[in-house]
Amino acid sequence: MYGYDQNPGAQQYAPPPQQQYDPQGAAQGGYGQQQAPLYPEPSPPSLADAVRAFTTGTLAPEDFQQIFATSKVYCPRGDNPGFLALHNTQQPVIPMFTSLKELRRYAGKESKYFVITGAEVIDLLPTGYGFVLDMEGDHRMVFDAKAVEQMVDFAMRRMYG
Repeated sequence: MYGYDQNPGAQQYAPPPQQQYDPQGAAQGGYGQQQAPLYPEPSPPSLADAVRAFTTGTLAPEDFQQIFATSKVYCPRGDNPGFLALHNTQQPVIPMFTSLKELRRYAGKESKYFVITGAEVIDLLPTGYGFVLDMEGDHRMVFDAKAVEQMVDFAMRRMYG
């Protein structure tokens, strides 16, 4: 047929195996193996790390917001869909948490919750409400309604220019 000689004594062509870099200095061959990166990509900071850095002044607001937008946020919930709000504050705020552990510290082990991204928080938060991150944590952050509006404006500028 096509591409090779069908004579019994003929040699078939096979390409040489690919060489792969091994950090210990030896070359490895084989097909279908992926090359290991020389230096692993740094993982993005967790939301809890970003909260700590932002509250201590080592992270810029824009950098915090970018991390917040892509991070998971844990929200306590009731029997009805939606955010639970605290109204015993100057302005109503919604408690949110950077981890399930932080949520459990606040609401107990059997509490109901849902998980969304920070970008979804900014999109779904009712007008006039703020939110508080890690209410029982060492680095609690409170965003009043005005701060939330600024976050929405920043997200819109980033998205639409």
